[in-house]
Amino acid sequence: MILTDTHTHLYLDEYKDDIHQVISKAQQNNVEYFLMPNIDSSTIKKMNALCKEYPKQIFPMIGLHPTSVKENYMDELSIMKKSLKKQKYYAIGEIGIDLYWDKTFSKEQDYALRYQIGLAKEFDLPVAIHTRSSFDESIEILKEEYDESLKGVFHCFGGTYQQALDIIEMGFYLGIGGVVTFKNSGLDKVVENIDLKNIILETDAPYLTPSPYRGLRNESSYLTLIAQKIADLKRVTIEEVAEITTFNAKKLFKF
Repeated sequence: MILTDTHTHLYLDEYKDDIHQVISKAQQNNVEYFLMPNIDSSTIKKMNALCKEYPKQIFPMIGLHPTSVKENYMDELSIMKKSLKKQKYYAIGEIGIDLYWDKTFSKEQDYALRYQIGLAKEFDLPVAIHTRSSFDESIEILKEEYDESLKGVFHCFGGTYQQALDIIEMGFYLGIGGVVTFKNSGLDKVVENIDLKNIILETDAPYLTPSPYRGLRNESSYLTLIAQKIADLKRVTIEEVAEITTFNAKKLFKF
């Protein structure tokens, strides 16, 4: 059984003291591949260094996270484009709109998302989309920028069934993580009615730790809890969930 964590921030300081043990534990729990999204220019070096240590297991994305869109966003976007010319990345991400904490730079977030969608098209890469308190805004931008070359995933999907259908209609995947294990999240009801061919798995570690470990640091090894929950909801084996979602991940990210 091979699982793929399509969204994990293993390069962050939360793992600085035990990163190799964290990766080993994940591998012992059948998590073989890891996709790591970037946040901003401050994280590129750390992310790439970890990928170089595990070149056959860990694959980097490049992008400017919406909460890092500040006064210097044009400089940041320039760094993202220059980085794409220096080495191989497997996606543009994570990018998107986040209006949960602060709406000060909402117009700049809009521009940054459109610009990075343009990079995805230019470099023929998928996008990893972050949406928080912004689904309608994000889907509208994607529909306006959409063409058949655009592909990707709505990371950390936690929306409604209709929103899931809107995403699938565009040919995008749903990134399902720890929220599906949360009591009363409602995501379980959505996942029950979504075909596995439209789903990839993720942890968003160190965030969004699945039950029963909520409140603790998330790890990629906990992907098995997410996979098992989906297997229970779909009334299939965890091996089938692993096989289909890893196939989907490889198809999208081409690793």
